Amino acid sequence: MELRQLEYFVTVAALASFTKAAEALHVAQPGVSAQVRKLERELGHDLLDRSSRTVRLTPVGASVLPHAQAALAAVAAVRQTVDELSGLVRGRVTIGTVISMGKTIDLPGLLASFHEAHSGVEIGLTEDSSEHLLEALHAGRIDLAVIGRTGTRPPGITLYDIVNEPLVAAVGHQDPLAGRERVDLAELADRALICLTQGTGLRSVVEAACAGAGFRPHIAFEAADPHVLAQLAGRGLGVALIPDSLARANEAEVHLVEIDRPRIHGSLALAWRTDGPTSPAGAALIAHARARLPRAD
Repeated sequence: MELRQLEYFVTVAALASFTKAAEALHVAQPGVSAQVRKLERELGHDLLDRSSRTVRLTPVGASVLPHAQAALAAVAAVRQTVDELSGLVRGRVTIGTVISMGKTIDLPGLLASFHEAHSGVEIGLTEDSSEHLLEALHAGRIDLAVIGRTGTRPPGITLYDIVNEPLVAAVGHQDPLAGRERVDLAELADRALICLTQGTGLRSVVEAACAGAGFRPHIAFEAADPHVLAQLAGRGLGVALIPDSLARANEAEVHLVEIDRPRIHGSLALAWRTDGPTSPAGAALIAHARARLPRAD
C-alpha cells in the first residue's frame, strides 16, 4: 500500500470523478485508475462504484475513507514538524489588501522579500474593501490583510497600525476654498463631497466625523481609487476628502485645505485572526510584515 494510492483514492472520492481527480492531481487519468485498482486488489474489495457516470463510494470504501484521510493528514503533520524544526516553511499563504492603499506601502517589495526568505511558500494576493477583507479573515480564506481602520476594533482580530495620517479637503484651484489654508468640517455640510466607496475604512471615518459635526455628508461621487477622487476634485466636481500625502502628490490638480474641528485621520493596519488555527506559512508572513513595516505613531 502506497501513500500515492491513498491520495488518489481520497481525491477521486472527494470529486466523485476520475477525470476531475486526475486534473486536480496533475496526472493522467489512466494512472489514477490503475493506482486505485491496485489498492483495491491489495485490500481485496472494491472501494469505488463505477457503474454510473458519478463515481460513488462502496460500503467498504466509505469505511476506508476516514482512515485514508487520517493517514495522509498524519504524513502531512510529520512533514510540517520536520520543516518547522529545520527552519523551513512550506504551504500557501494569502494576503488581502484594500484597493485604496495607493503607494503608502511597498506591498510588492514586502511580498518579494518574503518569497526570497521562504521560497517554498506559495503566495496569493487579493484586493477588496476593508469590510469584505475582515469577513474573509474570519472565514479563514485569507491569512493577513491590510485594511483601513474605522475607529473600532473588530472582534477576534488583531490590528497592527502601519499608516496614520490626517485627511484633508482637496479642491480644484478655482474652488472658493482654494484661497483657504484650513476649514472646519461643519463648513462642508452643504458641499458635494467626493469619497471612497462604502465598506472602506476611510469612508466609515468620514461618515462618523460628519455625524459628530452634526450633519449627514452629501457624497456626490465615490470611487475605489483615491487618485480618481483627486482628479474629480481637480475638475471642480466637489470636495475630495483624502489623505494628506495623496493630496500633496496631486498638487498640480488640487489645492490642499487642512480640516480643523475636528481633525480627521485615516489609518491603515495589518489585520489577522487573534484566535483560531494559523498555518506556519501564515504565521511567517505576519512576522515578516511586522518586522519590515514601521508601526504608526
